[in-house]
Amino acid sequence: MNQPAGNTSTPPSGNPNHSSGSGIWSVLGPLWAVWVILIFVITMLIFLPFFLLFSYFLPPPRNTKNFVTMSRVWMGVFLPLAGTPLFIRGREKFAKGQTYIVVCNHNALLDVPVTTPGIPGGNKTIAKIEMARIPIFGMMYRTGSVIVDRQDETSRRESFTKMKETLDMGLHMCLYPEGTRNKTPGPLKAFHDGAFRLALNTGKPILPAIIFNTRKVMPPGKTVYFRPHRLYMHFLDPITPQPDESVDALKQRVFKIMWDYYTAGPKQPAV
Repeated sequence: MNQPAGNTSTPPSGNPNHSSGSGIWSVLGPLWAVWVILIFVITMLIFLPFFLLFSYFLPPPRNTKNFVTMSRVWMGVFLPLAGTPLFIRGREKFAKGQTYIVVCNHNALLDVPVTTPGIPGGNKTIAKIEMARIPIFGMMYRTGSVIVDRQDETSRRESFTKMKETLDMGLHMCLYPEGTRNKTPGPLKAFHDGAFRLALNTGKPILPAIIFNTRKVMPPGKTVYFRPHRLYMHFLDPITPQPDESVDALKQRVFKIMWDYYTAGPKQPAV
């Protein structure tokens, strides 16, 4: 792999929300998407026996930790083959022995396979039940996720309890506070309360993460389309909730930090 995850390169300059898809890539994008789907399925099937042997039949949290480790290998192969090598910055923000609520912007389906292996240490993400119903993939998806049926109030309450249990097991919890993919022209959608209520309830620090360029790879409104582009994931400084802080105040504090970082663009020349 020529571009291993872990490089501290900075994303290219320009509007981080700009979505590409014009010119020759209006033709090549759907063709490349077929290639990406093919290599995703092939690499998943190669990965499946290892998943069953070293993760699926083990108890938590060992099953999730092993799954995340294997996912790093899987995505370390898949992402470069898809033309989207991942470069990560800020792993040192994770203090040894501390679990975090990682909050991440959400622009495309590609964000999930980026965040799970990108976050240092064992972690779970919140995931909608529809993805968990996909044959084979759904079985893996459940191992690395807290599943929630957003249409079911009971499921939503139970997911909050499961997220607390995840943190208690020594795993990070990754949440997308925008709730769904951001298909608006803005850098971020308004945040929901869940991640910030979880932080105040557990006392766990929030660690913001910014993913750059997945919107360029999978622009909103294009169903079968994929364009190669470098991906960047930057971890920011942890944010400790204050004892007397409200959910809304914490939410707005984190929102501003992520908005400012995302819109500021690169901090160094691109390489």
